Amino acid sequence: MSRFRDPLAAAVIAVCLSTSVLAQDKFPGIGRTATPKEVAAWDIDVRPDFKGLPPGSGSVAAGQDIWEARCATCHGFFGEANSIFTPLVGGTSAEDVKTGRVATLKRADYPGRTSLMKVPTVSTLWDYIHRAMPWDKPKSLKTDEVYAVTAFLLNLAHVVPEDFTLSDKNIAEVQKRMPNRDGMTTAHALWPGKDFRDAQARPDVQAKACMSNCGPQPTITSRLPEHARNNHGNLREQNRTVGPQRGSDTTQPEGPLGSAAGPVKVVGNARKDSPNAAAIALTQKHACTACHNMEGKLVGPGFADIARKYPGKVDYLQSKIKSGGSGVWDETPMPPQELPEEDTRAMAAWLADGAAK
Repeated sequence: MSRFRDPLAAAVIAVCLSTSVLAQDKFPGIGRTATPKEVAAWDIDVRPDFKGLPPGSGSVAAGQDIWEARCATCHGFFGEANSIFTPLVGGTSAEDVKTGRVATLKRADYPGRTSLMKVPTVSTLWDYIHRAMPWDKPKSLKTDEVYAVTAFLLNLAHVVPEDFTLSDKNIAEVQKRMPNRDGMTTAHALWPGKDFRDAQARPDVQAKACMSNCGPQPTITSRLPEHARNNHGNLREQNRTVGPQRGSDTTQPEGPLGSAAGPVKVVGNARKDSPNAAAIALTQKHACTACHNMEGKLVGPGFADIARKYPGKVDYLQSKIKSGGSGVWDETPMPPQELPEEDTRAMAAWLADGAAK
């Protein structure tokens, strides 16, 4: 939306606001008009032409300090990542910086595709770090810290030197060194507005519904055998609790297409009369549930599994929450948590007492 500079974005916001007012009139008590401050909190995107980019700067050296403290546990000290996340850095070369096309993308024998191999615009990198990282505390980085982390990543990919300071003043020059900067096209004309649309280009998707001359109803000719449904545990319990996808309950016989019926042991709200409601609410408040399920591994071990391993060990669990670590359950690290002491103690006591709901 870029501070309402885009007429289309401004029109969409105007429609949303008017709809909200209409909703208030039509459905009293449901919804309200978003305040300018609330709209501004969502209006943070940065476009490829850097509209929306706030002023600021950050050095590679400062970015390395932030990276090691807040990013390396998931992404590795050199962007090589761990067993859960895909690598961010690798697969690019000095020749790619010159040509603007990553040659490795054409190699079928190369083992993976890193983020720096694929991303064509440095604004995308900056914007994603700004809005979504760190994973457990998105939007917690200050503007200069985002510049610094972006600079550090670009240095790992040999796009900028180690004494470089990235800023809103020089980011357009850095764009000219992105390894895959010419690996993108706007000829599809799907970008909103006219800024990136060739006058002759037309969208390759016309959004015309096909509701006539439809083909015959497909027939499912094979299914996963029942004896194999749960060979790798309940898939529904292994999906994260964000987003609309929950997966199938593989402990149950297969239902109709799209069915995901059955219990799932995710960390939901506790019963109102549960003595553990406050502790469980803290796991949601502090985003512990982004990595931990109630039972079974998500990214880290399930709360019930931790409780069975460390019964009664409140002090130990409290120290592990604070210090983080890796190697106890597997190589996936847990970042150290800077939480209020009383909250950490309450969650540790809940775990040590059995992690009941």
